[in-house]
Amino acid sequence: MATLIAVAGATGNLGKRIVKGLVDRGAAVVALTRRGSAPEKAAELERLGARVAAIDPASAGEIARACAGSSCIVSVLAGLRDVIVEAQSVLLEGAIAAGIPRFIPSDFSTDFTSLPAGENRNFDLRREFHKRLDGAPIAATSIFNGAFGEILTYGIPLLDFKKKIVGYWEDPDWRMDFTTMDDTAAFTAAAALDATTPGALRIAGFQMSPRDFLAFAVKTFGEPWQLVRLGSLEDLRAWNKRERAAHPEGENELYASWQQSQYMQSMFSTHHESLDNARYPGMEWTQLGDFIQPRSR
Repeated sequence: MATLIAVAGATGNLGKRIVKGLVDRGAAVVALTRRGSAPEKAAELERLGARVAAIDPASAGEIARACAGSSCIVSVLAGLRDVIVEAQSVLLEGAIAAGIPRFIPSDFSTDFTSLPAGENRNFDLRREFHKRLDGAPIAATSIFNGAFGEILTYGIPLLDFKKKIVGYWEDPDWRMDFTTMDDTAAFTAAAALDATTPGALRIAGFQMSPRDFLAFAVKTFGEPWQLVRLGSLEDLRAWNKRERAAHPEGENELYASWQQSQYMQSMFSTHHESLDNARYPGMEWTQLGDFIQPRSR
């Protein structure tokens, strides 16, 4: 009999990829969706091979019944405090009520456990949830993938295609962790099926410094690029604090302008000293040149 895995937040971009990764590995999947969500989203999950369970996310009882028999529940919920802390706490309560032995929280980020509190709003929300998770009678595993590799296609300061600059703070040789969403999903699927996972797994499809990005850009696009120091980390930290104070409306926005800059600060503040990439044989890690090519710009 196939191992049953429950996935909450399965209709999202990463959630769908995790469902596919689980099905590809032979798992049976129950995808939890909000009752009343668009039927085409449920149909897409069913086409991937999942069984869809429409539930009230505020009901631990409904969650427990929908997930009964699962060996792990993967949370890919995205949002602010009402989701990351409150809704995910109800999900945790339902998992415990159903007797599910393992829980993978919706962390999927830089390893925020090595960063100070108060400097990244979304990381602070995850910390708040972990205070509940760490005291719960369930085994939990966080997947820390660094930044999603896809952000490098957005023209962020680190790889600015219009200005042809590689912008950095503090140290041009600081290596950052990146993993594409597909690779993160595939690794998460493997971890969900692995009953022996530790409390945290750290991965990076590729690790690159600003100097590495400069060399990549010059070689890939065949034209001059510049390496530009944008300031110190303390400069960036101070700017983020000022912007957050000046724009309190961002507290109610998932993608506040200052939140994006807070993520940049975290990328230049911590990285993975060791990786768990080799834990699951057969994983193929996407490199930067696999998705950024001359014709794409």
